[in-house]
Amino acid sequence: MEHLHIVKMAGIAEAVLFACGEPVSAQRLAEVLGTDEKEIPDIIHALNQRYEEAGSALHIVSLTKNWQLCTKKEFAPYIRAAMETKKSAPLSNAALEVLTIVAYNQPVTKSFIEHVRGIDSSSVVNTLVERELLEEAGRLDIPGRPIAYKTTDNFLRCFELTSLGDLPPLPILQPGGAPESGDKAANDE
Repeated sequence: MEHLHIVKMAGIAEAVLFACGEPVSAQRLAEVLGTDEKEIPDIIHALNQRYEEAGSALHIVSLTKNWQLCTKKEFAPYIRAAMETKKSAPLSNAALEVLTIVAYNQPVTKSFIEHVRGIDSSSVVNTLVERELLEEAGRLDIPGRPIAYKTTDNFLRCFELTSLGDLPPLPILQPGGAPESGDKAANDE
């Protein structure tokens, strides 16, 4: 793709991402730009390079197959101060447990989460939905039609993940439930 073409496309993509304020799919960007979806990463790269060279507070992040215009982390304190928002309370251990269960097994129901945790988790799930870290993924086609939950793009952003594929692997459990150590696994081979 020639340089002038990328520059023009980058300007249009920047305007769309800014105006939307939400993640925009590569497919939607390609439709708006009248180009092939394969060109979108080059256009985004050109924009991020421009931002970097200018010392901009902005950058574009990839969220699964979506793109979002964001501010860099180091500017967060100033943005918070300008918006006069209080720092969100950190996530509890229970919330982190629920997020882990959902992220690795989604979509899941509250009853699945409660079965894994061994305790009622309704309030934790509801809080995570309010904080937009979890969302409804539809209803299961079983008696009672329970709601299934999945993680959100906001979850990916908060944990600095591009996709769920970036999650670390779960430890392999030995009989009895103890995690297998890396040294033992290496010695067994």
